[in-house]
Amino acid sequence: MANYDLTPRIAPNLDRHLVFPLLEFLQERQLYQDQDILKAKIELLNHTNMVDYAMDIHKSLYHTEEVPQDMLERRAEVVARLKSLEEGAAPWITFLQNPNAVQELRADKQHNLQMLNDRYQIGPEQIEALYQYAKFQFECGNYSGASDYLHPYRVLCTNSERSLSALWGKLAAEILMQNWDIALEELNRLKEIIDSKSFSSPLNQVQNRIWLMHWSLFIFFNHDNGRTHIIDLFNQDKYLNAIQTNAPHLLRYLAIAFVVNKRRRPQFKDFIKVIQQEQYSYEDPITEFLACVYVKYDFDGAQQKMKECEEVILNDPFLGKQAEEGNFATVPLRDEFLENARLFIFETYCRIHQRIDMGVLAGKLNLNYEEAERWIVNLIRTSKLDAKIDSKTGTVLMEPNHPNVYEQLIDHTKSLSGRTHKLVSQLLEHAQSQQPAR
Repeated sequence: MANYDLTPRIAPNLDRHLVFPLLEFLQERQLYQDQDILKAKIELLNHTNMVDYAMDIHKSLYHTEEVPQDMLERRAEVVARLKSLEEGAAPWITFLQNPNAVQELRADKQHNLQMLNDRYQIGPEQIEALYQYAKFQFECGNYSGASDYLHPYRVLCTNSERSLSALWGKLAAEILMQNWDIALEELNRLKEIIDSKSFSSPLNQVQNRIWLMHWSLFIFFNHDNGRTHIIDLFNQDKYLNAIQTNAPHLLRYLAIAFVVNKRRRPQFKDFIKVIQQEQYSYEDPITEFLACVYVKYDFDGAQQKMKECEEVILNDPFLGKQAEEGNFATVPLRDEFLENARLFIFETYCRIHQRIDMGVLAGKLNLNYEEAERWIVNLIRTSKLDAKIDSKTGTVLMEPNHPNVYEQLIDHTKSLSGRTHKLVSQLLEHAQSQQPAR
């Protein structure tokens, strides 16, 4: 299943510190040789200030208690540099540790700058020192300290590029500390800046959207409402275009979100078209499963892909998160996906058949006869299925479902309204971009 591992595609779009959780997961799943994972960690750590961690990995990799001299020298350099930066940021640190002083800060950035300069002798040099100190703390793996200092820096920063860099750093720190609610807030702030018309060049804007979507995977597959948020973000035209152009592998995560999120089915039809369009640039068992069910109507192929989907989910760092239930460990997303996948096969199969053999249906759902019968009975009982079971013949009889003309008219009207709104928005945006700057 290493063939379907997306880490090599995802890692270049992440801060190197965000790659460590992915490597930890892959090491735990034993998807690669332990030695290869340790070497990858050492390579990443060489570009950070986490020297103690690098030493520990080196000892594990080479089965020794000795560490190279260059690592010891590097550690001494890091400690000296940290002390120097701490001294430079000392006025700021003293200010932030005084609650009464912090309360003097206002929403007006210029007022704050003047007040800090006049009363606390904190000027541009000290503000820059705070940024460097926070950045160094992050590189050392002290994400809490980095987050604490990056927030006040952004409040006072007048350089838009530096402010954006600090926001990326704050987002990374919150993700690594698993503060999912705060991370979601920072993600939304970053999205607002990236989508603003004043954001540098269009090419840079697309690249930042791609980075944002990759970083968001940590949040969306850990936050309670993440599966709804990922559809809201990834399915927007600008972001979906970026996926199709530069990162088609992200379709896996959007596909998973659509399968397990029943409330977003109206947008699902358009997403199937995207999968069909992109099948030549990206495919994996999850996107192929949807293509089998909704494009090819290949139910035997869908049955086979379901088994592969389970393995893909279990071996994906974002999807294979385990939850402890008593003495057992389960993967909730795997269970949800398989349940909904069976429902997808069943709904589509029933749409083109009126009388269905229970044995045939059980095979297509990857269930034995008794499990399939209980599953269908439960669907009928919860009013999710308008059908009857004929126990004598072992068949499911589907009740004819005649489409309501009025409902069809309402659906088409809603669709037309949505398309019109989208077209008007695009025309207005184009007209504004053509206006000469004043």
